Amino acid sequence: MYLGRVVGCVWATVKSPQMDGMRMLVVQPLTADLQKTGKPIICTDCTGAGAGEMVYWVRGKEASFPFLPAEPPTDTTIVGIVDSVDFPSPAPAQSQGARAEHHAAAKRGKSKPC
Repeated sequence: MYLGRVVGCVWATVKSPQMDGMRMLVVQPLTADLQKTGKPIICTDCTGAGAGEMVYWVRGKEASFPFLPAEPPTDTTIVGIVDSVDFPSPAPAQSQGARAEHHAAAKRGKSKPC
């Protein structure tokens, strides 16, 4: 699964009859740290996602599974709306004085374990 943000929608006057009634949205792929990556893609939508929402999507044969028993000719489908993303907090940085004390002790051969 991949992260993305909905940035638009697609209106098609002519499309495969197997895709009648299916929403198609423009999704900007995102990296794990929520930065834009690559070009926007077109995804079918089975969730009711709206503009600006963060979503996760799948590609390949699995993209047609949410629509079973129908098998629409789709390569990418939005399968979930992301409510929140949590990142682990970074380790607290050592103060400048503690760092200097550690280096001085290391020079004397009495370094403390980190």
